[in-house]
Amino acid sequence: DPELLAADVGALPLIAVDFPQFTDGRGYSTARLLREKHGFAGELRAIGDVLRDQLYYLRQCGFNAFAVRSDRNLEAALKGLSDFSDNYQATAARPVPLFRRRAQAVADEPSPSIERLA
Repeated sequence: DPELLAADVGALPLIAVDFPQFTDGRGYSTARLLREKHGFAGELRAIGDVLRDQLYYLRQCGFNAFAVRSDRNLEAALKGLSDFSDNYQATAARPVPLFRRRAQAVADEPSPSIERLA
C-alpha cells in the first residue's frame, strides 16, 4: 500500500513492487500513486512475475527498473520497452497526452511570412 510509505518516500532510494502473478495489476496503480501523489523520485523496481509484454506499460506507470524472472530471456524482455512508439494517454513517464503534445507542436511552428505566401 503506497499510503504506508508516503511519509518516507523522500528518504527511500528504492522501492520494489512485487507482481505475484502477471495477471495482478495492482502494482501499476501502486507505481502511479507513488510517483504522482507521493512524489517518489527514486528507483521504482518491478519484481516478481514480470513479463516482456508488461515492460512498456510498467515504464509508463513510473517504473524505471525491472527484475525479470530468471527463466525468461532478458534481451527479449528489454525489446518490450520499445514495442510501441508513443502513447495516447497521459502517464507517469509522459504526463502530457498525445493530443496536447501535437497541438503544442503546431502552435510552436513559425507562421509563414507574407512574402513566403506570395
